[in-house]
Amino acid sequence: MIEEYQFGEIIINGKKYTHDIEIRVRKNPSQKYEFEVLDWWRKEGHIIDIDDIKQCLEINPQIIIIGTGAYGVAKITQELKEFLEKKKIKLISDHTGEAVKTFNILLERKEEEIGAMVGFFHLTC
Repeated sequence: MIEEYQFGEIIINGKKYTHDIEIRVRKNPSQKYEFEVLDWWRKEGHIIDIDDIKQCLEINPQIIIIGTGAYGVAKITQELKEFLEKKKIKLISDHTGEAVKTFNILLERKEEEIGAMVGFFHLTC
């Protein structure tokens, strides 16, 4: 799915993106994954809060992965962590390089039953 990440760019299915992105993944009726890549903007540059991710809740993700930048500069608020916990959505966050690896691993795991998953990736700092 995600072919490559380096500071400031990410390649997904052969297309290069140079801005922060949201990737929505969900299974269709034939149990194959469908992907949607969207631009991702936050209200406050390096703060990730509920309003910055709530648009993805329409697909009812079981997992949300957040890449906090190459050096982990972006920070997830405690309110967002508690919000996702209450909704029983698993949150995984790490520096973007590691978050990309985790995202790809979860897609490849055949035994994992993931109906929908969303990745938010901050591509720079």
